[in-house]
Amino acid sequence: MTLVTRFAPSPTGYLHRGHAYSALTAFEAARRAGGRFILRIEDIDATRCRPEYEAAILEDLAWLGLNWEAPVRRQSEHLADYEAAIAGLRDRGLVYRCFKTRKEIDIGRAPHEPAIAYVGAPLGADEEAQRLARGEPFAWRLSLAAAREALGGFDHLGFLEDGADGSSPRTVQALPETAGDIVLARKDVGVAYHLAVVHDDALQGVTHVIRGEDLFEATHIQRLLQALLGLPTPIYRHHGLLTGPDGKRYAKRDKAQTLRELRASGVSAAALRAELGFS
Repeated sequence: MTLVTRFAPSPTGYLHRGHAYSALTAFEAARRAGGRFILRIEDIDATRCRPEYEAAILEDLAWLGLNWEAPVRRQSEHLADYEAAIAGLRDRGLVYRCFKTRKEIDIGRAPHEPAIAYVGAPLGADEEAQRLARGEPFAWRLSLAAAREALGGFDHLGFLEDGADGSSPRTVQALPETAGDIVLARKDVGVAYHLAVVHDDALQGVTHVIRGEDLFEATHIQRLLQALLGLPTPIYRHHGLLTGPDGKRYAKRDKAQTLRELRASGVSAAALRAELGFS
């Protein structure tokens, strides 16, 4: 089996050290194994993604010394693929229209508390028809109850987690219940992250998903979607997250120093690679 890894950033800001570490980790894993490295642009959120950020991603990664297969898949160019996948789930009764807003779902939750794993149910036919006639916005949610029935339970769902330290993969029991009835599509974003990523990983033949440990919990619901859609399950590896001098992990929202800023300040790609542990 040829090892295939990918780096799949969203062009919602400029890359920082954390992105560089994740991209290099995936790239070097493929290079060492004589495999393939894929770059994918996950730009399904048209409200936040910008062409200038995508251009900067390509520039930054090339500066780091990475190369990738062409053409680069841009998710915004393939929305029909994801709509077809959702339509298939809808035809099987696995998704339902949810008219509740995030604010309605979060009523009673303190600001510091984690988001609620929402579990709902389809509306009655008459009420749903009335809401649709009024033009009320809705999201398509995956029904955990329907998915459980379709698969005969979730106990048989698992995935392989590769040891970041080189240890042998271990089997992890998937617990999709922790995510609740996730949103698969809504009006402002035609498809949600979870569905698009499992679809594209399968389409592009990704064998090893190497990404930050902050996405480990996402693997549980993604494993469920793979089972429902009849898609293969890659091996996963969730690496530790880089932190700055303040102990906080690098993040776009915290205005972490970008690779563009590092380059402008005179830092070389070789120096940054060495700092991140790559020769």
